[in-house]
Amino acid sequence: MADDEAPIEEQPEVEAEEVEEVEEAEEAVEAVVAEVEAEAVEEAEVEEVTEEAVEEEPDAEVEEVEATEAKADKKAPKEKPIPGADLEVDIVVEGDDSSPESSLDPFADEPDVAIVEVEEPVSDEPIAATIKLAADARYTATGKRKRAVARVILKPGKGEYLINGRSIDDFFPRPALQRNIRQPLEAVGYEDKMDVIARMHGGGVSAQAGALRHGISRALLEADPNLRGALKSRGFLTRDARAKERKKAGLKKARKRPQFSKR
Repeated sequence: MADDEAPIEEQPEVEAEEVEEVEEAEEAVEAVVAEVEAEAVEEAEVEEVTEEAVEEEPDAEVEEVEATEAKADKKAPKEKPIPGADLEVDIVVEGDDSSPESSLDPFADEPDVAIVEVEEPVSDEPIAATIKLAADARYTATGKRKRAVARVILKPGKGEYLINGRSIDDFFPRPALQRNIRQPLEAVGYEDKMDVIARMHGGGVSAQAGALRHGISRALLEADPNLRGALKSRGFLTRDARAKERKKAGLKKARKRPQFSKR
């Protein structure tokens, strides 16, 4: 009987211990719930504060931008006024008579004509010349080109050339030089009415042809002084001053230098 009663007495103690554990568990749960609620409340308060700060930040940024712009305006140098900037532009288009000055100007209706001087090309027509072609007429002159000298005599004839006792075809076989020599008489129109007698010395073939043309032109000027303008415009009276440049000391020619050797 003693063995049967002992376990019956121990059951209330076991139940009391379970109740205490349950109560402790409930208190722990309540404490956790209270902490969670407290954290939620704190988070809500923090969110409200941040929203208010965000709403206030734009105003602060605007104030900062305005302050920086004001500082920049103070530091920026002041622009100097441009003289005449306030004046109105008065531009009159060419051909437009709407300007007030044009109504007052009595010559405003007349268009402005630009005068442009155009050089007239030298014509190939013969020059009008009045040369006395008497039987004993003689017109002499001297022509030069480089080192060539030509003493020329013009007289009435049939257009023959006698140069140092030889004909023009023998003395100047090149057709280009012959055309160059005949130019003055052809320009005047006396290529078939006058003979040319010349004595040449010095220079080469081309220089002698230039000297002979120069001498013939100057002889024509002696025959008729009124031909000066026409002959000069064609370049017949101008002495060709072109010549070979002299050799320089230390050079191979006038400007050609010896080859440079560094070593």
